Amino acid sequence: MKLGVSTYSYWHFKPERVPIEHVIEEAARLELDGIEILHQQMASEANPYLQKLKRLAFINGLDLYALSIHQGFVSPDAATRQKNINHTIHCIRLAHELGIPSIRLNSGRWGTVPSFNELMKSEGQEPTLPGHTEDEAFEWVIASIEKCLPDAEKCGVVLGLENHWGLTCTPEGVNRIVSAIDSEWLKVIMDCGNFLSDPYQKLEQIADEAVLVHAKTYYGEGEWYTLDLDYAKIGKILKEVGFQGYVSIEFEGKADAHVGVPQSVEMLRDAL
Repeated sequence: MKLGVSTYSYWHFKPERVPIEHVIEEAARLELDGIEILHQQMASEANPYLQKLKRLAFINGLDLYALSIHQGFVSPDAATRQKNINHTIHCIRLAHELGIPSIRLNSGRWGTVPSFNELMKSEGQEPTLPGHTEDEAFEWVIASIEKCLPDAEKCGVVLGLENHWGLTCTPEGVNRIVSAIDSEWLKVIMDCGNFLSDPYQKLEQIADEAVLVHAKTYYGEGEWYTLDLDYAKIGKILKEVGFQGYVSIEFEGKADAHVGVPQSVEMLRDAL
């Protein structure tokens, strides 16, 4: 396994954006193997900026291994779904320009629980929109992802469906989508902090399809919630399925990232 860090670890959507260049330099100082770029953290999509990031990572001996993007396909409105399909295809091409071999996919959610704190109390699950069913939502998501696959294959970018909120907040939801599509270009990003109860049993159910792992850490207590995760146990789950990819640190604590990320690196190196 290789160890990297998400640029998100240094910027939790605060008003002042942390430059990705700074995260690259910090990752090199910590002797990590690579970084994952959060799309919303990018200062630009202009080609000179993209090539600057690629060059800076290369001269610091780092891979750019994932681009984490946001989209949602859970909508009864076909135009809304198409907008998110277009955004995903755009980001596939963006990843290709950066030399990045994977992007993070979200299924999306109904949006019927507007408060994030309330959503966490229900462990990411929410009621459907009136007049619609979960089966419909799964059909929308599957059809939308299928429309992104030709570009993913053409660009050599693996789509990693993350166990996130909404349809993918359960292992059954993740596996339902991945098995329905059955493509080598759609796999799973296993987020260790997104199953809020019985995490190990649930992680085991998606581990064999994982191509990337998000290792959430919470030094200084979490920004939104805190989990006490046993990464030695998670490492054993990954080894049992032969996982050899990137473990990507998503530091989500309130401590300063320049303290919390090094603590995360030390802990994960010991555990894994």
